[in-house]
Amino acid sequence: MAHIAHRLVYMIVVSAALAAVCDGQSSGSGVFAVTRTLKVGGGGGWDYVRLDDQGRLLYLPRTTHTLVVDAESGKTIADIPGCKRNHGVALVPAVGRGFISDGGDGVIEVFDLKTYEVLGKIKAADDADGIIYDAASDRVLVACGDAGVLIPIKPDVDPKSGQADPPIDLGGKPEYLVSDGQGKVYVNIADRHELAAVDTKSMKVISRWPTAPGRQPTGLSMDPATHRLFVGCRNQKLIVMSAEDGHVLADLPIGPGVDATAFYDGLALASCVDGTLAVVRETSPGNFAVVQTVKTAPGAKTMALDPKTGKIYLATADLQPPPADRPRARPQPVPGTFKVIVVERGL
Repeated sequence: MAHIAHRLVYMIVVSAALAAVCDGQSSGSGVFAVTRTLKVGGGGGWDYVRLDDQGRLLYLPRTTHTLVVDAESGKTIADIPGCKRNHGVALVPAVGRGFISDGGDGVIEVFDLKTYEVLGKIKAADDADGIIYDAASDRVLVACGDAGVLIPIKPDVDPKSGQADPPIDLGGKPEYLVSDGQGKVYVNIADRHELAAVDTKSMKVISRWPTAPGRQPTGLSMDPATHRLFVGCRNQKLIVMSAEDGHVLADLPIGPGVDATAFYDGLALASCVDGTLAVVRETSPGNFAVVQTVKTAPGAKTMALDPKTGKIYLATADLQPPPADRPRARPQPVPGTFKVIVVERGL
C-alpha cells in the first residue's frame, strides 16, 4: 500500500458510477449500510485504519502525522507528528505503546498511548508499510515492501537506542499480514502473486503459496476458527485460501483497487477504491458467494472493523475528477475533506 492516497488510480471515477447499492441478499441477520460520516478534515493522504481494542479510538496515518480520532464523534483527540510517509499503526496496550510505520524513512515511530508523546524511532527497512502486533511471538511485525523483508520488534525495545530483531527475507515485496495467534503469520507478497507463511518461533518462511487466479495480493484477513484466509487481489478478485496448505477454496469478483479485507461473524469483507464494500458468505459447505455490495465512497479502500459490534470504519476524502485532457490522471483529494465512513449491520 505504498504511496498511500497517491496510488489512487483513474479507475475511481470510472468505477464509482458502477458501484452497486446493497442488494439485500445478505444473511438473515441483516444487511450492511452506511449509517454516518465522520468529518475529520486536516491535511495529508491516508492509508491503513486502526481501531483500538475498546472500539473507542481510530488511528489514522496522514502521511506526515497520525490523527487519533474519537470513533463516535469524529473529534480529533491527538495529532502525532514526526513521519515522512507513514502507513499503519500497531497498538500494544500491555506496554502502553503504539508503533507507526514510516515508509519514507524506513523507521518505526514509537509513541505513548496515554500522552501520545513520541518516544523515539527504531530503524526498520526501506518502505516500512503493513504493521501488526503478534501476541504469540510478542513482537511488532513490519512488512517492508521495497526491502522485501519482515522486521520483528520487541514492544519494550528502548525507543532511543534499541534495535529491531534480524529481518526475515520474504523473497518479494510484502503488502499486508495477518497472524493466526498460534505461531504463524501470513504475508501477501504482491509482486510474486503469492502468500508467504512465517513461523514466528523460528522467524523463517516455511511455505509459499500462489494466490492464482488472484494477482497482486494486498488486503489480508483470517477466520482463525476455520483457518481460512481472505486475500484481496488487485485483479478484482477475493481469494479464499486454506491456511493449512494454501489450497484456493474460492475466488470471488470484487471491485478494483482493493486494499483491505476483514472477517466478521461468518462474513468476509473487501473494501475497494471504487467505493464498494463486498460482503462474502459461505452459502453452503465449501461454496462462497458475494451476497451484498455496499456503496461507500470513492477512495474508501482501507478499513478497520470492530469485532465486538461489527462496525466498519473506512477512510477517504472527496476526490477531484481528472482533467478532461488527462483522463487517466490520478484523482486528487479535495483539501480539508478527509472523512471516515461508518458502515453498520442492520437487524
